[in-house]
Formats: sequence, structure tokens, C-alpha cells
Amino acid sequence: MLTVVGLGLLLVCSLMGQRWIRDIFPESDYIPTPPDANEKTEFYFARLRYRNVQASGMWAMRGQWTVDYPKADRQFMQGVRRLSRIHANSMERIVDLVSDDIYNYPFVYVVEAGHWDLPDSQAKKLREFIDRGGFLMTDDFHGTYEWDVFTTSLNKGFGDRPIVDIENSDPIFHVLYDLQDRIQVPGIVNYPFTKTYEYDGYEPKWRAVRDDKGRIVIAICHNMDQGDAWEWADSPHYPEKYTSQAYRTGLNYIIYSMTH
Repeated sequence: MLTVVGLGLLLVCSLMGQRWIRDIFPESDYIPTPPDANEKTEFYFARLRYRNVQASGMWAMRGQWTVDYPKADRQFMQGVRRLSRIHANSMERIVDLVSDDIYNYPFVYVVEAGHWDLPDSQAKKLREFIDRGGFLMTDDFHGTYEWDVFTTSLNKGFGDRPIVDIENSDPIFHVLYDLQDRIQVPGIVNYPFTKTYEYDGYEPKWRAVRDDKGRIVIAICHNMDQGDAWEWADSPHYPEKYTSQAYRTGLNYIIYSMTH
């Protein structure tokens, strides 16, 4: 009984906290389509749509492929266009592992990967996408529970590929910006950012899956939230130091994926 009551109080407090934070970081139901969305460009930012694991309790309140969508994607693309010479489209594309459209986008971003639930067929298709030269960036999942959910699906297609930490000297951290010294990028749930971690995800982890040649093909951002830093880059309440690193990290990953 105490467990049920405690869980109920936790849920109520979490919902109240979310409402308070949303007053400071208000989300709009309407994000206008960029006027040049149909422009033909050399790079398109693709976001992965996936099926969610059927979680319960506090875990059921989070974990959607649509988190931060579409504002984070479009503001990140503004930064890519401003800070690099990449001819990038200003609007995101949505892909999944059901159709073959994913093969048209060599760089794919997946948010809240600690809540995805890939059937065997989709995990194998993800492997084929990677084996054909694709690159996957994962973001915004935290702690041991979400890590276990993430790896359960990933291992269906990549059981033969170990997940390794990325060394500071790796080219992915230096291809455009030098990211030798990195900090944990928090989501807005951490406002006013007296702490930067969620659950038991105390330390940020930059990890990867590599191919036979040692090339990073899956870049795993665990215990951090680049997407919120992109989404709230225009808010005076979100610290610039986190946004700056998130933009630099995303740009490095895109350029690495296109050149290695």
C-alpha cells in the first residue's frame, strides 16, 4: 500500500513540476513550415519514428519519438546552415523502419531511445541501413533502466557489435570543433539546473558502435539531452554553455558521418 501511495505522490509531484517548467519553457502547438522546406539540398535531417515499449508508472510518462519535435530539429538546422557550409534543408524529415525511405537519408537522429521497442524485423532493417553506410545518432535517454531498454532492441540487430566509449582523441570530437572538454547537457526538466542528471544517469556517456573499419556508425549520447538544448536555444532561461556544446556536437557528428 505504501508503495502505491508513494508512487502516486511521485507522479503528482512530477506532473506539478512539469506544469511549472512549461510556464517558463512554453511549447507552441503551431510551428510554421519553413518557406524553403521544398528546396533541394545536399543534407536533410531525418528523425526516426519508432514503436514505444509498454512501460508503467513513472516510465510511462516519457519516451516518445516526437519529443522536442519539430522545434528542436528546425532550430538545429538553422545552426547548421549558419555555422557551416553544409547546404542543409531547413525542415526535418520523418523516417521509420517499416518503409524503405530511411535509405534515402544517410544521417538519422533518434530521441528517447531508452523507450524504443524494435521488433526483430526493424532491428535487422536498422542493421541493413547501417551496413549500407548510414549513421545513427541517439539522444535524450538516461540511467540504467533506459539503457537496458535501449540495448535490448539494439542488440537484436547489433549483437555482434560491442558498444564502446569514445575516446577524447577520436576524430568525431575534432572534425570541426574541438570537443576535448565536454559537459553534461541537461534537459529542461532539470531547470533551474542545480543538477544536470536524470534518474541515476549521473555521468554523461559518449559511446559508439563501430564497423569493421573502426568507423563510428552509431553515436550514442547517454545521460544528456542535446535536443532540449537545440529546442530552447532561443530561450533566455536555458544556459548558453549547454546550447553551444549541443550545436557543436551535432555538427561534428553530421560532418563525421559525411566524411568518414
